[in-house]
Amino acid sequence: MVNETEPTQRHTLSVLVQDVPGVLTRVAGLFARRAFNIHSLAVGVTEVEGLSRITVVVDTDPRLLEQVTKQLNKLINVIKVIELAPEASVQRDHLLVKVRADATTRGQVVQAAELFRAQVVDVAPESLTLEATGSRDKLNALLELLAPFGVRELVRSGTLGVARGGRSMTERALAR
Repeated sequence: MVNETEPTQRHTLSVLVQDVPGVLTRVAGLFARRAFNIHSLAVGVTEVEGLSRITVVVDTDPRLLEQVTKQLNKLINVIKVIELAPEASVQRDHLLVKVRADATTRGQVVQAAELFRAQVVDVAPESLTLEATGSRDKLNALLELLAPFGVRELVRSGTLGVARGGRSMTERALAR
């Protein structure tokens, strides 16, 4: 009998946690113990004092994701875990990129930035630093367009996401 495994897919989890020391280590450790490759990890405060939200992007099959979600829910400082389906959420990445741009290419780099609604945030004699926010695909397309000019430095945030609609994850979690 052939063991057929489900194909891996990219999943975005939003994890509402108590804002206490060590909680990020415990959450990330759970993924590490299961040999998950974390593509991005972002954490920050929420609209409720004492609560933080961790956004984790991983590739895995749905069965393993369900197991890790159940294990996350068992952690003491975890309040709620939801998967942010792409069609039912808004997800964005943030990018800062330093591009070679001298007097002859500066206009072309600025024009490329404008196509992607990127902002010039720093100007130096031989480079421009751009800031852009958008989907992973949009930012990848911007980087492809900038590659011929020469990317000197690049930093990206992890994915941030929020479910579409009126109610918040925090409201749902605190209403239980």
